[in-house]
Amino acid sequence: MPGKKKIKQVAALKYSPDDNNAPEIIGLGKGEIAEKILEKAKENNIPIYENEELASTLNALNIGDEIPPELYDIVAQILVFIGSIDKSYGKKKR
Repeated sequence: MPGKKKIKQVAALKYSPDDNNAPEIIGLGKGEIAEKILEKAKENNIPIYENEELASTLNALNIGDEIPPELYDIVAQILVFIGSIDKSYGKKKR
């Protein structure tokens, strides 16, 4: 029997150290909504980091929530990843 296809899940985060104590959830989606969020992110050159387990965990929360302390480590790793993309993009623009 073939494996059941997983429903895609996404979470969009925003972090402004001046405004938030921790990254804030600004978008959540599953299935078709997740696809639309990813499409918009790609159209706007927003970095995408794939982690199914984290997306699933974040989808149990609500838009507007700050991430819980137990997710700080993994989200910090994502922020470092995004920072490296931003730096390499900035160098290409010069």
